[in-house]
Amino acid sequence: MNNFLVHNDEIRAEILKSIGEASIEDLFKQIPQKARISALNLENPLSEMETQKQIKALAKKNKTDYISFLGAGVYNKFIPACISQVAQRFEFLTSYTPYQPEISQGTLQIMYEFQTMICRLTGMDISNATVYDAATACAEAILMAVRISKKNKVLAANTLNPEYKKVIQTYTHANEIEVEWFDEIPQSAEEYACVLIQTPDFYGEILEVEKPENTLLIVCTDVSTLSILKPPAEYGADIVVGDVQTLGIPMSFGGPHAGFIACREKFMRQIPGRLAGRTVDADGNQAFCLTIQTREQHIKREKATSNICSNQALIGLCATLYLSLMGEKGFRQAGYLSTKMAHVLSKKLADKGIKTINKHFFNEFVIEVNNADKFLCKLKENNIIGGVKLDEKRILVAATEMTSEDDIKSYIEAL
Repeated sequence: MNNFLVHNDEIRAEILKSIGEASIEDLFKQIPQKARISALNLENPLSEMETQKQIKALAKKNKTDYISFLGAGVYNKFIPACISQVAQRFEFLTSYTPYQPEISQGTLQIMYEFQTMICRLTGMDISNATVYDAATACAEAILMAVRISKKNKVLAANTLNPEYKKVIQTYTHANEIEVEWFDEIPQSAEEYACVLIQTPDFYGEILEVEKPENTLLIVCTDVSTLSILKPPAEYGADIVVGDVQTLGIPMSFGGPHAGFIACREKFMRQIPGRLAGRTVDADGNQAFCLTIQTREQHIKREKATSNICSNQALIGLCATLYLSLMGEKGFRQAGYLSTKMAHVLSKKLADKGIKTINKHFFNEFVIEVNNADKFLCKLKENNIIGGVKLDEKRILVAATEMTSEDDIKSYIEAL
């Protein structure tokens, strides 16, 4: 490990002398002793070879042969094998950022294609090139609506993903925005900057949406459901946000993911994040570059739409490759299979006397059982992760195109 330490004792002494300190300890003299950690009590260091062996031994303890019916925002979706290969091409693995378009055309074009695909799916006029995740997208969309409307009160649905709600609460608290949570969409909400809903919601329910009067409608959606469901633009959405994990992104223990924000053209000056545009160069050839720069790196801080200084470019790339490889027909087929398998499982459970609470769902639904812990433990004993426990009697269950009829049979037989 010493090979990786830049400074030796002689260099450290020279640095300390130049800043007028006698020792490294003197650098921390302003920190109270009670706030310091005296020792980390670490085990003896290992060599690189020993470390590799230990990590492999730990990895073998993981059980990876479970049949998964997990959902709640992270889904086991089919991922074409060539995505990872194409994503590693030199056009995308550049160390240069899109600020230097002359050497970032591959990255910029993918951002542009991603934006185009999101617009086609949502029906919106313009999209950004990803933000961190759907939770961030929801919160940023609220800030966007507040800037547009000049109102600081917003309505948000109680059925949003709980993680999204927490991020929204953090953002709005810091910006002194009042959030009211509702169970039913009001017909009129003139005093509010926006109404935020999620459909299908956290519990899998597909909502019948009517745009409230005199306010902006923000719709949070899972883009894979738009393979079958109507695009949000058709029922009056002004801003659409969501996550792209279902577009060829591994579950990866819950992240990282990528979110997006799309909107109507008249709001494009308020959309946060990066946007790529298409133009022509001096020779008349097609070229791509960043455009509509509204981030705090580019303009006066107080006029910036957001302090997001980056995006999830690699994940956006994988999502774009996924949609390109699946095509319109394959994308719709994956959505159809997800829906079919979820409804088959729901019916089989009903035959066993287990009630599905949802009336209308895509690929995720809530079941009611006598004891959620016992129910899930019984399934786990049979190498099945049966869903996400919501409370003592309710479980959120999801199926995807990766769910087979044999998987469903195993689920039912395990009960």
